[in-house]
Amino acid sequence: MVAGELPDELGNLNLEQVNVHNNSLFGTIPISMFNISTMKMMRLSANQFSGHLPSTIGLSLPNLEGLYLGNNRLTGVIPSSITNATIPTILSMGANFLTGATSKAPLLIGENNLTRESSSPEFRFFSSLTNCRYLEAIELSLNQLNGILPASIGNFSISFQVLRAFGCRIKGAIPNEIGNLSRLADLYLNNNQLTGFIPRTLGNLRRLQRIYLEHNKLDGYIPAELCHLSNLGDLYVSNNTLYGSIPTCLGELKSFRRLYLDSNKLESTVPLNLWNLKDLVELNLSSNRLRGSLPSEIKNLKIVNKLDLSQNQLSGDIPISVGGMQSLVSVSFAHNKFQGSIPESLGDMRSLESLDLSYNNFSGLIPKSLETLNYLQYFDVSNNRLEGEIPVGGRFANFTAQSFLQNSALCSETRQQFQHCGKTVERSKSKNVVALMKYILPPIIAVILATSITLLMIRRRKSYRQLPKSEISLGVAWRWISYQELREATNAFSETNILGSGSFGSVYKGTLSDGLDVAAKIFNLQSERVTKSFDIESQVLRTIRHRNLIKTIGCCSNTEFKALILEYMPNGSLEKWLCSHNYILDMLKRLNIATDVALALEYLHHGLPFTVLHCDLKPSNVLLDEDMVGHVGDFGIAKLFGEGESMAQTKTLATIGYMAPEYGTEGIVSTSGDVYSFGIMLLEIYTRKKPTDEMFVVDANLLRREDKYFSAKKQCVLSNLALAMECLINSPRERISMREVVVRLEKIKTMFLRTTKDAKDGNGEKINE
Repeated sequence: MVAGELPDELGNLNLEQVNVHNNSLFGTIPISMFNISTMKMMRLSANQFSGHLPSTIGLSLPNLEGLYLGNNRLTGVIPSSITNATIPTILSMGANFLTGATSKAPLLIGENNLTRESSSPEFRFFSSLTNCRYLEAIELSLNQLNGILPASIGNFSISFQVLRAFGCRIKGAIPNEIGNLSRLADLYLNNNQLTGFIPRTLGNLRRLQRIYLEHNKLDGYIPAELCHLSNLGDLYVSNNTLYGSIPTCLGELKSFRRLYLDSNKLESTVPLNLWNLKDLVELNLSSNRLRGSLPSEIKNLKIVNKLDLSQNQLSGDIPISVGGMQSLVSVSFAHNKFQGSIPESLGDMRSLESLDLSYNNFSGLIPKSLETLNYLQYFDVSNNRLEGEIPVGGRFANFTAQSFLQNSALCSETRQQFQHCGKTVERSKSKNVVALMKYILPPIIAVILATSITLLMIRRRKSYRQLPKSEISLGVAWRWISYQELREATNAFSETNILGSGSFGSVYKGTLSDGLDVAAKIFNLQSERVTKSFDIESQVLRTIRHRNLIKTIGCCSNTEFKALILEYMPNGSLEKWLCSHNYILDMLKRLNIATDVALALEYLHHGLPFTVLHCDLKPSNVLLDEDMVGHVGDFGIAKLFGEGESMAQTKTLATIGYMAPEYGTEGIVSTSGDVYSFGIMLLEIYTRKKPTDEMFVVDANLLRREDKYFSAKKQCVLSNLALAMECLINSPRERISMREVVVRLEKIKTMFLRTTKDAKDGNGEKINE
């Protein structure tokens, strides 16, 4: 990797190509380089160049075919001379700090500070680009354009292939004239505010391969004309308000690789031929109103690795043939009306990492075959009618009680939350006695029940009159803790009970009257921002539940005092373990904690009907329980996105060093911002260095050359650092998702355990236990 500045003398050479892409070059780009008339290709992207572009840039490079300036620190206005000369095939200026009217810059100018050029709601610069004969692509993404696409978009050159304008606050309808772009291959208009129907004219674009329209406000039917697109590989229309049925003809598009129709209002049944798309890799039909049963043909999805049918009205049995889907990594049938037994054949899905069957009507036993799923990380069968013993083999020891709650008669010899299986057998023997009593008890129970309900209603009315409105609005699922009980639990908020403090207030350790140890987060109500933080954190925490998120016990809230009562974490924060030399984390513990955090973020981003952004992920917000399991907490500036949202702008800033570039400069928050923060934290886990430190080296406690397993540990560290760098890519759209992060971490862990099998650490304990 080259560092330093480019010499001015380069302008004296008759160069045709300059390629210094992805180095550490800085300073201004020599003006003389923009006067080399022989120049055909100039790649200066992914460096740290700063300063302005010369105003004559478009006039002095007559032979230029490609100019790459993206991912630098260039500032100022995009020169208007660019549109006065022959437009190069590729002009990339994305991910800089350029400003000015977008009419002055065709092609790849995403992630700058561009705005609409006038008070007109239409993007008039599109009309100015219709004269560009060699225009092949336009990249406008992540600029705050806040306008309407004009009909002139249909007049682009015959060679035009790519339109990318996601996250630009584009409003209005997609013009029908877009159907004139006969060579269009990629259409990215996701994460905007588009309304109206999906144009039927898209069916004219026979070369179209990717359509991304998710996270808008589109309504109407999915046009059957899309079935004319024989090359269509990706169709994303998630998070709109589309209705009607799924066009049957979509099942004839054998080119499909990814089909995302989730989070709409689609109804009717799933077309039978949709299950014959043998090249499909990802299918998401969740959060609609689909009904009907699953056919045995589902087995035809041989290479699909992600299948989400949750939040619908699907019913019937899960076909045994589902076990033939050998490539499945993640599958969710949650929140439907499925019934019958859980198929034993699910144990044949050897690659399965996530299985969600919750909130259905499944009955019978949990199949023992699931114990053979060695990669299973997430499992949920809660809220069904299952019975019998909870499996203990394989990965089942890692699943908490939350995975099995609200079932008919599950039992366990090892889990305290469930009856012992012997008691369950005794209970079944007493069923005959119960049957005899069913004719005697009902009249008695009816009288008692009526009396109890009356008394309960009277008491509730009295208590509601006494409670402030702020308490009532928080919901009834939490445990209500009085101020007096909390005061006694914390020894009158004694300083000896303080676990930590910050701008929000302080956290105290306490022991409630029933002996439960808790952490009481007391909010400083003198700050309006802190009061808002309490409201946000309450909203988020009462909505979500996951084994790697801080569990909320309850709250204490009135007009003058607000506190959240959280699960106590005896091992403190990850920051304590990384910053103090009195605490040492071995390789496997670091890997496990990183995976715990990744699983929590994956759940927040992808595991709910809505999206939750943490917005302030850092080691101090990761707490460790007695088993050193990581739990993500502190949702004081989190964002909870409803239907049709995936990114937003905010004035609230997170912690310096952990914020993504687009968060710090423009206030844009998205799931990619959390991914960036995770990448920073992953680096910190393996270096024990703050992001603001100048020195960047691997923690010496991890790698010692005399260690027998030095090579295996070194590879583990390198794999994690490489993963971290993929999380830290400047462009948000190019960062990997938390789903991908979780998969990568599990593979890293599997490889590490395989190469250190039966090895022992410095304490004499097996590394892979």
